[in-house]
Amino acid sequence: MTASKYRDHLNRPIIAVTGMGIVTSLGRGKQDNWKALTDGVSGIHEITRFPTEGLSTRISGTVDFMDTPNYASEISFAMAESATREALEEAGVTGEFGGPLFLAAPPVEYEWDHRFRLADEYGFAEETDNAYDIFLKAMRARPHKDLTRSALFGAIAERLAEVYGTRGLPVTLSTACASGATAIQLGVDAIRQGRTDKALTVATDGSVNVEALVRFSLLSALSTQNDIPEKASKPFTKDRDGFVIAEGGAALVLESLEAAEARGANVLGIVQGYGEKADHFHRTRSSPDGGPAIATVQAALSDAGIDESGIDYINAHGTSTPENDKMEYLSLSTVFGDHLPNIPVSSNKSMIGHTLTAAGAVEAIFSLMTIRTGTLPPTINYENPDPAIELDVVPNVKREKAVNTVLSNSFGFGGQNACLVMAAEPA
Repeated sequence: MTASKYRDHLNRPIIAVTGMGIVTSLGRGKQDNWKALTDGVSGIHEITRFPTEGLSTRISGTVDFMDTPNYASEISFAMAESATREALEEAGVTGEFGGPLFLAAPPVEYEWDHRFRLADEYGFAEETDNAYDIFLKAMRARPHKDLTRSALFGAIAERLAEVYGTRGLPVTLSTACASGATAIQLGVDAIRQGRTDKALTVATDGSVNVEALVRFSLLSALSTQNDIPEKASKPFTKDRDGFVIAEGGAALVLESLEAAEARGANVLGIVQGYGEKADHFHRTRSSPDGGPAIATVQAALSDAGIDESGIDYINAHGTSTPENDKMEYLSLSTVFGDHLPNIPVSSNKSMIGHTLTAAGAVEAIFSLMTIRTGTLPPTINYENPDPAIELDVVPNVKREKAVNTVLSNSFGFGGQNACLVMAAEPA
């Protein structure tokens, strides 16, 4: 094969995916996740990890089967490590990885039970009513290296780098719900720019705790339909009332197609293009005219070298929030126009909930699985369609369809928008 066959329409290296790993509330690993997802199984359930009395939302897609302490940093690391191990095994990479690591991780902080436990340990509870002051005094009384490390933003990436031998300083990023897609984008850029011939891209989020539920509830972002947890996430329906917070981790091994084929790797698919745009309209709401989201989709198609007729399936952001679903429909109908009724558009979040920082990478893997299997995951709980959102959402039951190219959307809080175009390996 000549070198020209390894270049894209802009004479850049073609980016191959040679390994994938995943953890969600549906299970550990691609096999369990894909079977549950395509069977329309929900991973949403009542929260048992901590008391929820008095909370308006008492459901989530927590990952409760990991043997790890119940702290966000430890759960996030455990999912990232599990997904990375699976991805590297599939890619046939042994020993040190030798390429850069790009990790999407949630913002971290000391959790409240950490703070109160230290305060009790040092007897500061009676000194002041200011809980944060109590915590700072306890931390100053004696170093707590393990606790401090657990709350450092870059700690998860450093631990992964130590275990898997990545090259250079690992990059940790957080761009809200677009983070997982952004990590993939950084890996793509590193290979396209000739800085490496392979990259490890990982996204993880294990931050379902009381503080997260309270904060998102104050933003009126969460579903409060607690009675039947598996029915709460219902994207694009008339009675949707918010997203269901969830946990997950995903890892993808990216390589230049030339390097992958030179070592005889099994190519699982291609990252054909990406788009990323910022939106300063509001800290949580997307711009009502859909402008930034429209521009992001257009940028992804342009980067991939295709037009709106080149997409066979759309893996929607599909959060089940009233505003975001409406904005996503506006952006898709604007970009795809008359093509849209012929493009299936479904939401993985109807089953796994919103994995926040991890969502873009989790859904990129599901997009590649759609291409590889020819199976479209359904949008479950689609019982009361929103007449203002006219989409073929693959309602409630999976569908068999040959798919070559997928658009995967991530439209995050704070105006962070990222889209990926995933495709089959070029002939």
